[in-house]
Amino acid sequence: MNTLQNKVQLIGNLGNNPDIRNTESGKKMARVSIATNENYRNAKGENVKETQWHNAIAWGKNAELMEKYLSKGSQVAIEGKLINRNYTDKDGVKRYVTEVQVNDILFLSAKNNGK
Repeated sequence: MNTLQNKVQLIGNLGNNPDIRNTESGKKMARVSIATNENYRNAKGENVKETQWHNAIAWGKNAELMEKYLSKGSQVAIEGKLINRNYTDKDGVKRYVTEVQVNDILFLSAKNNGK
């Protein structure tokens, strides 16, 4: 039951190409923004499409796979956990960030290769 305490599963499309970086220790990291959509009818009977954006971060092998197989628009399923962190920006303002740390990934569409 402990594995259910902080678990996130998302299916969506990438809003940009993966942002790939290497840490000083040589570990690969990938950041992506994933859009999920919900369709429903409002009280007036109109179809409404609501999009939510989620920031995700992957390390090591998952980052390498994202770099190789994903591009803007790719559909992906991810599983991971929520991570909260904060930092101080260049203007001295404290910023708070919530991200999904990717533990598992499933590619649902092929890489666009610049198309």
